[in-house]
Amino acid sequence: MKKTDSGFEAINLGHGSGGVMTRDLLDQVIFRILGNELLDKKHDGSVVQFEGPMAVSTDSFVVSPIFFKGGNIGELAVHGTVNDVAMCGAVPKYLSLAFIVEEGLDMKEFVEIVESVKRAADKSGVQIITGDTKVVERGKGDKIFINTTGFGEVHPRANIAVKNIREGDKILVNGPIAQHGMAIMSEREGLEFESAIVSDSTNLNDLVLKLLDEFGDKIHFLRDPTRGGLASVLSEIAVDAKVGIEIFEEQLPLEKQVAAACEMLGLDPLYVANEGLFAVFVDPEIEQEVVELMRQEASGQSATRVGEVTSTHRGKVVLHSEIGGKRIVTPLIGEQLPRIC
Repeated sequence: MKKTDSGFEAINLGHGSGGVMTRDLLDQVIFRILGNELLDKKHDGSVVQFEGPMAVSTDSFVVSPIFFKGGNIGELAVHGTVNDVAMCGAVPKYLSLAFIVEEGLDMKEFVEIVESVKRAADKSGVQIITGDTKVVERGKGDKIFINTTGFGEVHPRANIAVKNIREGDKILVNGPIAQHGMAIMSEREGLEFESAIVSDSTNLNDLVLKLLDEFGDKIHFLRDPTRGGLASVLSEIAVDAKVGIEIFEEQLPLEKQVAAACEMLGLDPLYVANEGLFAVFVDPEIEQEVVELMRQEASGQSATRVGEVTSTHRGKVVLHSEIGGKRIVTPLIGEQLPRIC
């Protein structure tokens, strides 16, 4: 097999053997790009210190295609886990990173993915401190899968728990819904619009940190509606918190081309995945202050209220339509959009 300056032109089984080719891949690509004082020790793991409670979250990423408008599987893997840690009311510090690579993946694509991991980690303020790389035979995978586990220090003023949700809480989101899912689907289906639909994949920890610094335990709950969309997440919360939730169609932020794509494909945007969106349940007295703070940040410029918590119809979400009707919003049943993250 021909080689390039950085090694082989494609990943092959030898890169997962644990021998010389594995070490070359690690040294020439992974350690070179991701290196830091902890990873550079090249040990089986890393030892880190935390001064207080720690939040841990893990996720796996199998998105197809692996490159899409607005990102790729590498930065998605960082953003997804960083955001999950942030939703716990924690400040993300470290990530583990594991690759399962299919034999034949173009080496340039692999390097591009690792470089995007580095950029996303730096922007998110986290370090990659341990990891693993496996290679499977051609046809036994789909180019590349990634697993990340995140570790963060719980914010001293945070008290994020579903039990804290109460009647009267306002439900805010930081931006338009359904961006990521429709970016993936438009890429798969070759759909074109006046302007491209771009994934909303981004890190949310900086914005969450500012909310916790400013408002502390008046931020009652945080959740990022990824797979299953906003509808499924709010339905889960209504059941778990034993409250009713009302949302208002006219207040849902939805970009024109995303709405058009959903209509073309017969999809309800409430069930479409997001990767840079979060819902925050707040004390009603700080609603406007929270919205104003969120709008000061790039990831929160379209922040708005979409609903509120009620003591009626406990365990259910009710949508108020633009024409004055109401309907119960149920969780997603089955798989609407496979391999979305």
